[in-house]
Amino acid sequence: MVMRAVVQSGPGGVGTLAISMVEKPVPAAGQMRVRVMAAGLNRADIVQREGHYPAPAGASPILGLEVAGVVDEINGPSRFQPGDAVFGLLQGGGYADYALLDEALAIPKPDAMSWAEAASLPEVWMTAWLNLVEVAALQAGERFLVHAGASGVGSAAIQLACLLGAEALASASADEKLEFCRSLGATQVFNGRRDAAFAAQLKAQGGVDVILDPVGGSYFRENLACLNPDGRLVVIGVMGGRSAELNLGLLLVKRLRIMGSTLRSQPLAVRARLARALEETILPALADGKLRVTLDSVYPLSAVADAHLYMEDNSNLGKVVLDVS
Repeated sequence: MVMRAVVQSGPGGVGTLAISMVEKPVPAAGQMRVRVMAAGLNRADIVQREGHYPAPAGASPILGLEVAGVVDEINGPSRFQPGDAVFGLLQGGGYADYALLDEALAIPKPDAMSWAEAASLPEVWMTAWLNLVEVAALQAGERFLVHAGASGVGSAAIQLACLLGAEALASASADEKLEFCRSLGATQVFNGRRDAAFAAQLKAQGGVDVILDPVGGSYFRENLACLNPDGRLVVIGVMGGRSAELNLGLLLVKRLRIMGSTLRSQPLAVRARLARALEETILPALADGKLRVTLDSVYPLSAVADAHLYMEDNSNLGKVVLDVS
């Protein structure tokens, strides 16, 4: 049996992407096959497409790390059954009519939530929870800064920081994005391109305790300079360079912690724990209006190249999703 899927002729630009017919995946023990209705786009998809972020061993080489859809087949015990509406995080394979989802990562889709909205949640909210709650241990009353605050992860991180009782600050690359960050709860914002030397400004305003940074090298010096004593820097990307000079004296004097973090390589048990946090804490807060879904745009599967270009151009405010239905 075959299905549509986005395949690649080789690593590179969007010209390497094409829709083709491939074999349907077969669920292994502990997995379910989901008829995909929507699939979220992530910056990791672009890096993988370019050949710099290969899928983990045993995972589908097809792009796509999160989906929402209908359970088609289950291999093993499960709280779900065929026909249930679910969403969840994948190791790969989301840009297709069918994808394999670990049973432990499946979350019931709320009836009031669209397929696209559900598909926009797993990667960004689980990334935000992992890094703010488990890695950085952000506390109520602390000051939190996220770079690329208008991105999918950034928009989730701003809201989660506020939910945890911290003060959220954000950088972004355009005035429209700064206003978007403010609308999510950021009390202070700045243009990272225009205000490259941001540390002095933030130090004058009280510094920050935790930074979540997908930029990397180009922000490293300023990040360390604006951190308060016992501050934590969590690096989740290297869009601004892979290398930077480290002032060990500053690290010692301020007792700083620098941590690298990725979600995809986490053990299944960790990802399952994050899925439960999304189901038990984030979904109720979304339903109560304490948090909001930040869905920027939805593209048909046939326009996957356009969706990638849109994200590469940093035009999105929040999440970009593919309609696979």
